[in-house]
Amino acid sequence: MTELKPTLLDFTKEELLGIIKPSFRVKQILGWLYHNYASTYDDMKNIPKSLKEELAQKYIVSPLKIVKKEESSDGTIKYLFELQDGKTVEAVWLKMKDDIYDDSGKLIHEAKYTICVSTQVGCKVGCSFCLTAKGGFTRDLSAGEIVGQVVALKRDNDHKHNRKINIVYMGMGEPLDNLTNLAKAIEIFKEEDGLAISGKRQTVSTSGLSNKIDQLGAMDLGVHIAISLHAVDDELRTELIPMNKAHNINSIIEAVKRFPIDTRKRVMFEYLVIKDKNDDIASAKKLVKLLSGIKAKVNLIYFNPYPGTTYDRPELKDMINFQEYLVKHGLLCTIRDSKGIDISAACGQLKEKEKEEI
Repeated sequence: MTELKPTLLDFTKEELLGIIKPSFRVKQILGWLYHNYASTYDDMKNIPKSLKEELAQKYIVSPLKIVKKEESSDGTIKYLFELQDGKTVEAVWLKMKDDIYDDSGKLIHEAKYTICVSTQVGCKVGCSFCLTAKGGFTRDLSAGEIVGQVVALKRDNDHKHNRKINIVYMGMGEPLDNLTNLAKAIEIFKEEDGLAISGKRQTVSTSGLSNKIDQLGAMDLGVHIAISLHAVDDELRTELIPMNKAHNINSIIEAVKRFPIDTRKRVMFEYLVIKDKNDDIASAKKLVKLLSGIKAKVNLIYFNPYPGTTYDRPELKDMINFQEYLVKHGLLCTIRDSKGIDISAACGQLKEKEKEEI
């Protein structure tokens, strides 16, 4: 098994202050890592050669490299990264809103972007509708491997360090199954001398590990949480998400009620709509009842087919009818655009690539 060498991206500023002397060099190195997106020690022009050589003996700069990228007709870009041990993960660059100009051609609002990152190689949860699950679970990503995805995508898209960006932990893996490294990555992203991405711009999506939802809440990281609900009764949810046997719907709802959220914000519930499975009005009625008393937003997601699946994409009319019922009964509800579907970059379509696929 290949030994993974630590990366500078694995460390918080406080930890780097304990490693690098004199201390003023830490701020310089953070600038190179997160403002200039350095990928090698050679990029760090004002750092003494002796210090770079000393650090290079113990730490690498970047823990991953881009080996493939695919661009969708809608502007979404899917990236395939190779890690130190040869394993691969995918991340996605999503353009959420275009640049807006006034009548004179002056830019008044810059385009808005979101990065969808992975937290594991593979996934343990085994959702029946998800392509990632088909390859099983290999290992957790380190904090630096999570952080490195964002740094690499910002570098590749020439996205300035101080431009706002949103992060969603919705790529490969169950984020809360890698809670320690996830929490550290969140803290690293938030640091002012780094990318300064606040907690309110980071959303953790979970398939519903109710005990880990409580643990994340106790950390009080200021992040948003999104629950992959997908069903309104335990029988169907267990078919879709087998670990529902251990973390059933009621336990998830109770954990959500305990989760600390900004009173101005809502808890996101993701509801993957599958034709003839959960797309009927009876399910919509149950969902309204289930979320009663929670300041919730429901995000309806089209199931995105892939080769070998037994599930089908729902009809547009059924999506609209479902949405209208929820809105009529007091729930904020949107239908998510399936970005990047033509390059298999949409929800549930990310997977580790075998060597022959690259």
